[in-house]
Amino acid sequence: MTPSVFEASQLPNQNRVGPYTYVPTEWICILFLVLYSISTIIHLSQALKFRLWWMLPTATFAGVLEILGWSARLWSSHSPKLLTPYEMQLVGTIIAPTPLVAANFIILGKIINQVGPQYSRLTPKLYTIIFCCFDVICLIVQAFGGASAAHAVSQDTSAAMGANIMLGGIAAQLFAIVVYVTLASEFFLRLKFNSPFRHVEQPRVLEKGQSAVSKNLRVLICAMAFCTLCIFIRSIYRTVELAGGWFGPVITTQHYFDWLDGAMVTLAIYSLNFFHPGIWLNKENPTGHDLEQAADEEEEAEEEAAA
Repeated sequence: MTPSVFEASQLPNQNRVGPYTYVPTEWICILFLVLYSISTIIHLSQALKFRLWWMLPTATFAGVLEILGWSARLWSSHSPKLLTPYEMQLVGTIIAPTPLVAANFIILGKIINQVGPQYSRLTPKLYTIIFCCFDVICLIVQAFGGASAAHAVSQDTSAAMGANIMLGGIAAQLFAIVVYVTLASEFFLRLKFNSPFRHVEQPRVLEKGQSAVSKNLRVLICAMAFCTLCIFIRSIYRTVELAGGWFGPVITTQHYFDWLDGAMVTLAIYSLNFFHPGIWLNKENPTGHDLEQAADEEEEAEEEAAA
């Protein structure tokens, strides 16, 4: 037996096929491959158009990794016992959402810097440094675990250690997301009730009755929340999947992977296409938010007067 082929006889169930224990459905693989390709091309174009270079190693790179992963799954739909595509999709799909999470961390820092750093427990710069560094560590841990598990499968040995390493990386990322959401929620609550956390030079002071954020910024915040929720659901699924064992009922069920990994990450990555920070965040003009907010309030006043 060559190390490139995983025989079904080595699996707990004789009826299972290859390392997946099922054959990936071809049309589903094609669908996700097309969706991720479109999103990645749009992200690349948007990053270049708006000169948001940090969107290249984050959202765009996440799309590239998903393309790699789903291309490999498409390959596996024709050769389910071949190990090379299995290893590619294992590493690609496990680490792909990590750069996408980093994009949300950076966007939050920019929103905080724009609407009021005094309401945040951390400075905008610290948000980027702390969470992105932690994200990179999670990425490396998950990649190492995925490579270790893939190597174990190729050597016909237990992949439990690699799976546990991946589980640790995903659990750590899940923890980071919870902390991120907690700090973000605190910031928005302090902003809403005009309760600064710390002193900053030249703070943005809200007038009585003034809305904390403009309509455009509210849309971007909602999109970020949706994106984070999708990734959070995916991370919970992956945690349960790996905790259940390499041949557990979750990891061996294709529908779970398609809906709770593929679909969730698709929704997350497209949310930043449709509500791109280059469009919805006034990055060029530091006073743009105030001007836009003033226009919003004037419009609301006119609507109230008309009513």
